[in-house]
Amino acid sequence: MNPATEDHLVAHVDHLVVMATSLAEGAAWCEATLGVTPGPGGEHPLMGTHNRLINIASPAFPTAYLEIIAINSVATHAYPERAKRWFDMDNPAILERVAQLGPQLIHWVASVPLITAAVQALAAQGIDRGPALVASRMTPHGLLQWQITVRDDGQRLFDGCLPTLIQWGSAHPTNSMPHSGVTLQSLQLSHPEAPALKAACRSIGLTSIPVQPARARITATLQTPKGLVEIHSGIHSPS
Repeated sequence: MNPATEDHLVAHVDHLVVMATSLAEGAAWCEATLGVTPGPGGEHPLMGTHNRLINIASPAFPTAYLEIIAINSVATHAYPERAKRWFDMDNPAILERVAQLGPQLIHWVASVPLITAAVQALAAQGIDRGPALVASRMTPHGLLQWQITVRDDGQRLFDGCLPTLIQWGSAHPTNSMPHSGVTLQSLQLSHPEAPALKAACRSIGLTSIPVQPARARITATLQTPKGLVEIHSGIHSPS
């Protein structure tokens, strides 16, 4: 990869992914944990999922939002049988944990300006982040279009700590999302393979997120109407 291409490899936190068994349960978790009601989202026919969204942008993370996502039991289109859903949403252990403990932070997504170059940069590290799929959904403000990396097996990688990559089209969801009263203050990663995770993040120009050697966990600190709240991957946040 030449230096001109490397100059364009700058990744940013795009959104946090909280999985719920249903959007109603996800909304209740959001109200109890963060003190706000999530805004509307939409359907993802490609994956058989749907979501609700919260603008959590802050000066440090100017286009960040939180996605509450669930498998859509009444989806108008079934997801392709040859593939798994994104974000490990078909993983039996994750499904069981969410069913038993409630909505969970399971993953995060980083935005990149050139998704093909970012995928190649990870491949050079020996990491298959998956191909960039083209996706879209209609909103009251028009069509949202994006490219997103999804492996055929649906795996998140590094226990969810290595972000999925996304490249937005002409519009970003936060352009039309009102302020929620919740802002992302920090995002931290820990993993037993911290050096490899840190190198992977650095290869796509993601240098501002701390990576520590410890058990796998994503920690997001949010300023909310309830004060500072931390949510963690794999950990149930008490209401």
